[in-house]
Amino acid sequence: LAKMEANRVGAGEGVMLNQQGYVAEATGDNLFIVKDGKVLTPPPSAGCLKGITRAAAMELLENNGVPVREENLTLYDIYTADECFLTGTAAEIIPAVELDRRTIGTGKPGDITRRLIAGFRALTAETGTPID
Repeated sequence: LAKMEANRVGAGEGVMLNQQGYVAEATGDNLFIVKDGKVLTPPPSAGCLKGITRAAAMELLENNGVPVREENLTLYDIYTADECFLTGTAAEIIPAVELDRRTIGTGKPGDITRRLIAGFRALTAETGTPID
């Protein structure tokens, strides 16, 4: 229903809030923001799934010296973020540049998001799981 509502107003994704009003995740992806060089994402206790792409992104960021923290986020945190991106198995890493018709950061994918996309593509090109 949330995805349908987002599509109805012209958005490709929607942000899901938990009962306490904190961000849980997007309608089909995990959500991350970048603020002052740190990457923040809701903890599983906020209602997000522990996705494999989420875990891979967190590991890639940390291995490249970018601090990652799980903490409760509000819509205001997203509105005022320097960058925002989503992760998901099918989506991989997607920059998010607008929420509720408000521009996030510069309105373009930021440096940390672009570097993460490149790192994730390199990782998936080199690794995999054999299928019998």
